[in-house]
Amino acid sequence: MNKIINEIKIALEPLKIETPALRQIAVVVKPDAIHNSLAYFRQKGFTQLSIVTCIDWIKESELELVYIVLSWTEGIYIQLRARIDREKPVMVTATDIFPGARYYEREVHEFFGVDFLGNEDAAKPLFLELWDDIPPLRKDFDPQAYSDSKFPMRERGNEFVSEFGGNK
Repeated sequence: MNKIINEIKIALEPLKIETPALRQIAVVVKPDAIHNSLAYFRQKGFTQLSIVTCIDWIKESELELVYIVLSWTEGIYIQLRARIDREKPVMVTATDIFPGARYYEREVHEFFGVDFLGNEDAAKPLFLELWDDIPPLRKDFDPQAYSDSKFPMRERGNEFVSEFGGNK
């Protein structure tokens, strides 16, 4: 692993490298280095993109994109991370390097609001058809307020009951 870490330091000039667990390397880069970093890892034998996900750092007004790639021959996972602006979250698509990123990016777009330049499918609804609120996995999304605005309460006897039968 030390050899791989040293190669990463030279090739990518990361902001930070950690080893959070056995056979895992976490690499933090600037947002504009994500695409080249993914291409580097692909060329080095990390052929499986296991996931693209996102973390909302609301206090810092940032979203952190996390890409996990795996090398089957080395048995090593790379966790590639970069933080982007929360107010205008944009990232270049990884679909030209990992075609399977298409659906991961759709999910991140739908649940966090990140736009992926070059992925024409990213803005298509995957799960949330007709969604008309802020992305639901952002920390400032209020599920109770959303539910109250979409599913009015009805009075029945001395209780309020939602249209779907739950008491309140």
